[in-house]
Amino acid sequence: MFWKVFFVLCVFHTVIAINAIVLKNQEDQFTIAFYNLENFFDAQDDPHTLDDDFTPEGRKKWSSSRFRKKAKKLARTISLIGQDHSTIPPVLVGVAEVENKKALNKVLEGKALSDWDYDYVHFNSPDERGIDTALFYLKSHFTVLNAEILPLLISDEDGDRDFTRDILYVHGRLHQEELHVFVNHWPSRRAGTDETEYKRVKAAETVLGKVARLEGEQLNIIIMGDFNDDPNSQSIQTLMDSGQFINPMQQLLSPSSGSANYKGEWSLFDQIIVSHSFLNYEKGTHSFKKAKVFAPKFLKEWNGKYKGNPFRTFVGKKYLGGYSDHFPVYIVVKEN
Repeated sequence: MFWKVFFVLCVFHTVIAINAIVLKNQEDQFTIAFYNLENFFDAQDDPHTLDDDFTPEGRKKWSSSRFRKKAKKLARTISLIGQDHSTIPPVLVGVAEVENKKALNKVLEGKALSDWDYDYVHFNSPDERGIDTALFYLKSHFTVLNAEILPLLISDEDGDRDFTRDILYVHGRLHQEELHVFVNHWPSRRAGTDETEYKRVKAAETVLGKVARLEGEQLNIIIMGDFNDDPNSQSIQTLMDSGQFINPMQQLLSPSSGSANYKGEWSLFDQIIVSHSFLNYEKGTHSFKKAKVFAPKFLKEWNGKYKGNPFRTFVGKKYLGGYSDHFPVYIVVKEN
C-alpha cells in the first residue's frame, strides 16, 4: 500500500512540475494573428458606399441581431487564437473586411474580449464597398507610436483609378522592442487571376517602398494580411525577392489544408511574413517560434459536402450564421 501511495504522489508532483514549466514557457510567448472577418458590416446603410446588400432591406437581409451575433462569435474566436501557446489572447490582431469603428467596437464588447485592454488602429479606406483593415492590440503589451495609411494607387484597364483598400501601417513598441506592422487586404482575383495580378504586385511594391523609407538598422517588420495570392504567387515573391523577409506560412498550404477553400481547392491567401530580425535571440527581442492556421472544430462546417471548410456567414445570399469564410492565421513569438 505504501508503494502505491508513494507512486501516486510521485506522479502527482511530476505533473505539477511539468505544468509549471509549460506555464512558464507560455508566459514568455505571445501570438500575433490575422483574420479576414468576411464582410463584417453593421446593419445601417452608408450612403457613400456600396453596402446596400448588408442592410435589413438589402439582398442579404442583414439585421442588427445578425450583426450582434457575429460580433460575439468573432470575439470568441479572437480570444482563443493561439491558446495552446500563450497565457493571453493575441497581442496583435490584424483584421480585414470590417466596415467601420462601430463594427470594431462591437467585437471588443463581446464577453470573450471585454475584460482585456484591447484598442485598435483604423482608418476609413476608399474601397467602394466600404470595407477596411484594422489592427487590434493589447495596450498592456503594445504601444502605438505612429500610424498611417498607404494608398494603393492602381488603375483599371480603362485607365481609371481602381478604388481599393489602403494598406495600414502601424509603428509601435511590443514590450521593449520597436515593431513595424503592415496590415493588408490586396485586390481580389474576381476579374481573373492573371488579369489582376499587376494590382497585387503593385501592392507589394507599395509596402516595399515604405520599408525603404524606414530609418534604423535591424528593423522588426511584420507584413500580414489577406493577399489574395498564395505564397508562391508573383506578388508575394516580390516581397521575398527583396531578401528582407521570411515567410513561415510557406509550408502550411497543402491540397488538404489552407486558410480558405473555393470550389474544393484550398488556398493560403492569409499570411504573416516577418523580417529576418525575428530569427535572433538577443535579450529584449522577440524571436519567431512557429506559424499556424487556427482551425478548431467550431470554425468548420461539421457535415455535408463542405465538411471541414470554414463555417461562413453567407453562401451567396443564403445566411448560414457562421464565423467567416477564412480561418485566422497566427505566429508565435518568444520574448527573450
